[in-house]
Amino acid sequence: MDIWTILFSILVIIIVYLYYEYRKVKYFEKHGIPHEKPWPLLGNVGETLLKRRTIFQYIQDVYNLNKDAQYVGIYQFSKPVVCIRNPELIKSIAIKNFDHFVNHPVFIDAKTEPLFGNNLISLHDDRWREVRNLLTPAFTSSKMKGMFKLMSNIGENFIDYLIEDSKDGPVEINSKDAFCRYTNDVIATCAFGISINSMKDKDNEFYTLGRKGTKFEGALAMIKMMFIQSFPNLSKLFNIQFIDSKVDRFFQNVVEDTIRTRDEKGITRPDMIQLMMETRANETGPTLSIQEMTSQAFIFFFGGFESSSSLMSFAAHEIAANPEIQKKLQNEIDEMFEKTNEDVTYEAVNGLVYLDAVINEALRCYPILGVLDRVCTKSFELPPTLPGKKPLRLEPGDFIWMPVYPIQRDPIYFDDPDKFNPDRFIKDPKGTLNSPAGLGPRMCIGNRFALLETKVLLVHLVAKCQLKLGKKMIMPLEFSNSMMMSAKGGFWLEIQPRKK
Repeated sequence: MDIWTILFSILVIIIVYLYYEYRKVKYFEKHGIPHEKPWPLLGNVGETLLKRRTIFQYIQDVYNLNKDAQYVGIYQFSKPVVCIRNPELIKSIAIKNFDHFVNHPVFIDAKTEPLFGNNLISLHDDRWREVRNLLTPAFTSSKMKGMFKLMSNIGENFIDYLIEDSKDGPVEINSKDAFCRYTNDVIATCAFGISINSMKDKDNEFYTLGRKGTKFEGALAMIKMMFIQSFPNLSKLFNIQFIDSKVDRFFQNVVEDTIRTRDEKGITRPDMIQLMMETRANETGPTLSIQEMTSQAFIFFFGGFESSSSLMSFAAHEIAANPEIQKKLQNEIDEMFEKTNEDVTYEAVNGLVYLDAVINEALRCYPILGVLDRVCTKSFELPPTLPGKKPLRLEPGDFIWMPVYPIQRDPIYFDDPDKFNPDRFIKDPKGTLNSPAGLGPRMCIGNRFALLETKVLLVHLVAKCQLKLGKKMIMPLEFSNSMMMSAKGGFWLEIQPRKK
């Protein structure tokens, strides 16, 4: 075959491919659904990839396409995505009609990247149900209570380190980095049985590789994620990977070494690794291989490390920015310490009503993931998006978005939505769509763990320290151009020991 035949064949393939993709971007026009006009090939993600607007500006703009519509349309490259605007319809999809939307869209192929592809977020259908049922006992109230003292000791040591560092005067810290170190140590201890002090040993491998494996910032990470999701076959062809292979090997070795040591020495701990090890005794039920155990442990690390530290960063930022909130929270925590004779207990921390309200308000204002996603697994009919329009039938494989961020900033649902006001959750404790990781049966299994480690950190921080915004903090706060919500320029706090 000569060179011209080869080039002509390639050209024909490209033209056929572009024609096929072009036909798909007529989907919303055909169904009369409000949508942004797509760019060629890039669909509606072009401006975000080129950093003309952040992902959260993009989500807000999509939400604002038509204030009367129950849902609108976007194109992720050429893939149509239905963006649901109506909170009641969202709850119907995620909870009442969950059987039609069991899975998240395929993100990582398990054969190409087993570390991410075999975890609970990526698993589908019956395998997801089996593994979730296996892991659920690791997150009961009794297990949380058992881990609490470990968390509290780490939190107290962490804050004591900050106080020691500020004994000669206030210090300004990168709070996101500091809180990542705290969550790193909590998860290392509670999930892997490894004792680490990441404030003193700043370059420990558990922290540095964990940070590398969970830090998905910038346009390249977004391009990778969307490309893998939209074009899985091309991603396999070009071996495009989301997680660094060094991170994969490290966590695999950690889990293997932990299991081997416990088997050899007869060690038993009330943690996630132990629970997964016990599945090996199942003769008829589902079990987990070493690789699958590693995947579950990693996603637990991922959720607790990145999402929780981001929640802590936003909550501490607002506490520092609002002295009246800080004072009210200090009073509640001081009263708790007085009642418990300085003993921080599981029951006492979970009884802090105003602390709960502060965390809920942080989740409302700053949902770490701006959207929740699902893929249709069973044919489902959406009601008409606007009066006079026809219902839309979703088929298996169709994507939907649930735009948490703009809904929780909509004045229709929240008075004065841009004001950080924890008191609104004293009146209505269940006012958000978002938790640290989801809604309905597919809510993150480690949700209670993430909230508990956040409460523990804030209790010790507010009890012992006075917080002010650091001079490096960009105000008013702007969002960075990353997939997970964060502050442009980072989070900066001025810490000084509190004078009681």
